[in-house]
Amino acid sequence: MKILAFETSCDDTSIALFEDERLIAMSTASQIKIHNKTGWVVPEVASREHANAIFDVLQEVLDEGDVALQDIDYIGVTTHPGLIPSLLTGITVASTISHSLKIPILSINHIEAHIFSNFLERKESEIEFPLVCLTVSGGHNEIYHMSDMWTREKLGGTQDDSAGEAFDKVAKMMGLEYPGWPVVSKLADEYKGVSSKLFPRSYLNKSQFNFSFSGLKSAVKREVDKRWKLFLQDKQEISYEFQAAVNEVLCYKIIEAAKQKWVETVLLAGGVSANDDLRARISEASKENGFTFFCPTKKVYCMDNAAMIWILMYYRVKYGQFEKRIGTVWIEKW
Repeated sequence: MKILAFETSCDDTSIALFEDERLIAMSTASQIKIHNKTGWVVPEVASREHANAIFDVLQEVLDEGDVALQDIDYIGVTTHPGLIPSLLTGITVASTISHSLKIPILSINHIEAHIFSNFLERKESEIEFPLVCLTVSGGHNEIYHMSDMWTREKLGGTQDDSAGEAFDKVAKMMGLEYPGWPVVSKLADEYKGVSSKLFPRSYLNKSQFNFSFSGLKSAVKREVDKRWKLFLQDKQEISYEFQAAVNEVLCYKIIEAAKQKWVETVLLAGGVSANDDLRARISEASKENGFTFFCPTKKVYCMDNAAMIWILMYYRVKYGQFEKRIGTVWIEKW
């Protein structure tokens, strides 16, 4: 079974080709250099860049895999959530191929695919249900309870900025590059001082699982303005204190969710799941509470990538969890 997967939900044009459980080829075209000029993803610019890149990326994958489009058994494409102009590019190309060659096409939920990225390069039996999962990136920040592979209950989510969005905005305040979390995380790791808990921890209701990082972001802005001119040591300290304030809350909430739901498995997913400090905090807290912790095996699987689209497709086809369509999928509500 050959599966062709498309991911264009934001600013990465990613396509992957798999045969059964084997990755044949994957290519991702990044737009980071372009969006660095604005410090943020501009949807119309992202859409144009997807359109410019998608056929080259597709051809690269087919050439590397030595596979023709006619050999594909299933196509999968992200349809929600995401930036609508970006989603439309992937949906249009994938639907056209499906219609022209009568290949079944599957609509894929971007957040669900991030969750399933934990199954990449792991045996299905390694991750036991029920479980709780924290999804955290630039556009989303939620906690889910999953009683099985296909039953997902949202326990809580961000009330304003997601953690990843807050990282990006704090980076912009300090004149750093986009995306923010890798740069802020690097500076935080370089800080040699002692933690002073410079910024507040926004737990909201500690027994519930919603998040709010707008107040923390405002506190950082006040600190940046107070220092007026930021030297490297200032940026390192602010990054360290900000990251700690975010990650302490994320870690507390996911562990509290696991306790309340009486599960033994904790998952982490999304772009910010590549953050070493966050991984370490949740891993340590999981061990202390007797939980088994999983995060994606490779950091590339944390980012937006077509492999996560494929792994979700693979299990949906394997267990018959899909509606068979030919030719057209559409942007779905989230």
